[in-house]
Amino acid sequence: MHSRQFLTIVLLLGLLGAALRITFLAVPPVIPVIQSDLHLSGTGVGLLAGFPVVLFAVAALPGSILVARFGALRTLLLGLLITAVGGALRGLAGTAIALYAATIAMAAGVAVMQPAMPAIVRQWLPHWIGFGTALYTFGLIVGEIVPVAVMLPVVLPLLSDSWRAGLAVWSLPVVAVAALTAVLAPHHSPCEAGAPAAAVQWRPDWSDPLVWRLGVIFTGVNSVYFGTNTFLPGLLGGAGRSDLISGALTALNFGQLPASILMVLAVSRIERRVWPYVATGCLLLLGLFGAVATVGPWTLFWAGALGFCCGLALPLGLALPPLLMAPPDVARTSAAMFTISYALAMGATVAGGAAWDLTGHPAFAFLPIALAVLPLVLLTPKVRFPPT
Repeated sequence: MHSRQFLTIVLLLGLLGAALRITFLAVPPVIPVIQSDLHLSGTGVGLLAGFPVVLFAVAALPGSILVARFGALRTLLLGLLITAVGGALRGLAGTAIALYAATIAMAAGVAVMQPAMPAIVRQWLPHWIGFGTALYTFGLIVGEIVPVAVMLPVVLPLLSDSWRAGLAVWSLPVVAVAALTAVLAPHHSPCEAGAPAAAVQWRPDWSDPLVWRLGVIFTGVNSVYFGTNTFLPGLLGGAGRSDLISGALTALNFGQLPASILMVLAVSRIERRVWPYVATGCLLLLGLFGAVATVGPWTLFWAGALGFCCGLALPLGLALPPLLMAPPDVARTSAAMFTISYALAMGATVAGGAAWDLTGHPAFAFLPIALAVLPLVLLTPKVRFPPT
């Protein structure tokens, strides 16, 4: 591979990763304004935040169908356009229902892209799968941070403080990424590695224990990230430390960035070894215990540590299907992994809320999250990586 093509692939993977998150992470900073303008209840706000996660589980399998039918690159381009259109339509939302509908469309586009990304990494960088996965994971994390950081101080003042225009404008970089990908991406046929069309399957092999094992393993990563973002404010508020909520959430999300940079540099050395998965799982459990046991200023440290560990675990988990499966099976296995893991992560969050209600203490909300991490520690040793 020529150095120019390699650098182009590096750039595109980073941009595609950012496009997976940049549109809907623009929502949290303006939720108070949306809630006031559209008269949303707390449940309504929860639906606005929860729809994308549900779509990540539900629409992953249609993404696998599209990859099997049209190829990973065309599926990515379609997902980018759906994401951009859905994101832009939020700017026309005059009612809560309209905003929900646009959010669902936007999330469907992202969900379609997710099983295509491991397949595209397998196509573009077949000998650097861990590196390619770490690259687009780095972009994904940047796509989570940038909208949160600049929405209120930069974007809204430029748009007359209109939250609708502020949400819609984030579709522009997604369109730009789609255009760059269409022009610069290495083009492959829909069937990878010369496989005949009849051999390309979209339906996951649900009878394969490895498919379920990967889904359950990846559940821990999603559960910690979504669950901690959900319950950490309640934990601090219940302890009378609401002043630490903003700093803790910032530490949790920004803590992923240095870990992601580290993984870009080092993942090729550890991608086929079991111990990084087990060690990361143990560190996640330690971070959860620390956050619950030391509510106060130390929570900022533990929140940052949890974010760092999530930044380590995310590319490791995303790399599993392209490392373990044959090229034609990467997209459908990835789709199954996303479907299982996001569904179980939502279940762990709901169980955490129920544990909080039953005990009256928000600390117990973290127990189901910790249980969801155990497969990362206990099941990963049963995974057998093929030789390079």
